[in-house]
Amino acid sequence: MNQDQLKQMVGEAARDEVLKLPSGQVLGVGTGSTANCFIDALAPHKEHFSGTVSSSNATTECLLKHGFKVLDPNDVQVLPAYVDGADEIDLAGYMIKGGGGALTREKIIAAMAQQFICICDSSKQVPVLGNFALPVEIIPLARGVVSRELEKFGGKVGLRLAKNIRTDLNQTPSEPFVTDNGGWILDVAGLQISDPLTMEAQINQIAGVITVGLFAKEKANILLVSNVSDVERIAL
Repeated sequence: MNQDQLKQMVGEAARDEVLKLPSGQVLGVGTGSTANCFIDALAPHKEHFSGTVSSSNATTECLLKHGFKVLDPNDVQVLPAYVDGADEIDLAGYMIKGGGGALTREKIIAAMAQQFICICDSSKQVPVLGNFALPVEIIPLARGVVSRELEKFGGKVGLRLAKNIRTDLNQTPSEPFVTDNGGWILDVAGLQISDPLTMEAQINQIAGVITVGLFAKEKANILLVSNVSDVERIAL
């Protein structure tokens, strides 16, 4: 079974999970290829929800294409659930997210939700976070000072370039990747994150940081993880 099939499996499992929710509510939807599989699976049942809240411009386009109603987060008070993938997730449900560049909006929508349903394949499960480089969205003016502060955590800091991700944005290769918020992303490689809650709080306190792709305060509550045989549901 290939990666696309695993994503499709877990997207269908997430569809079944959210259809257990009472109808007429608003659903939070994440960003990335696994989230897109979830949207594809949920599309025939879109009338179950009064609307959606999206974590990126790309997800908004996908939702609208499938006929979902997309609402402004400022017009929504609470979400029963937020469904999104992860670049890494540990045994406690702490995650690294932001490989697709939508970490800030993802964290905002996650904070609105009563539960975070993480969907991924088993390759994303790790005992300790940090093998995947940690994304940190910053104000461009602060690149120097934030880089120096991040180096104190022991990792190697690199500026994400446009050529590394999402060429559909028509950004020139070798220029900084620009997020939907107009920020830049620093990726910190080589970390061993034994205390995600503390590191998240410390990095968020650095002047010039918009947010860090550590989802510890807004951790997963339910993990749906696909493998070659089935999809496992884990309450965290």
